[in-house]
Amino acid sequence: MPNFFGQNFKDRQTAAAEAKKALAAKFLSKPPFNPDDPEYVERQKRRRAIIEAREAREAERAAERARKAAEEAARLAEEERRREAERLEQERLAAEARRAEEELRELQRQEEAKRKAEIEAQKKAERDARYAARKARKAARKAELKRYY
Repeated sequence: MPNFFGQNFKDRQTAAAEAKKALAAKFLSKPPFNPDDPEYVERQKRRRAIIEAREAREAERAAERARKAAEEAARLAEEERRREAERLEQERLAAEARRAEEELRELQRQEEAKRKAEIEAQKKAERDARYAARKARKAARKAELKRYY
């Protein structure tokens, strides 16, 4: 870092002016722009090649992303289809189980009704037997009383 102590304003002003002149001389030493310059044309070709390569890579990446997105969508659709099939199968099995359970309950109801009917028939037979026995006893008593009269 230059030492500015001991310098006066005039020295600093001349140094700044010389720096500006050097910068201007450096800039003005270049030849004016010529679009037909072979170096410029070559640089433009290289830039276009780089841009085209970049665009090609980007298009390739976009195609790869689209392919992956399509694969993912297909995978998700297949998974959704499989889940739907599983859900339908579970619903079918549940409906079958409900049907089987209802059939079992119906069979149990029928067996219960049959058992009740058998019990009722047995009770009726017992009642009929008691009634018949009572009638027979009454008839026997009547017959015995008739013998005395």
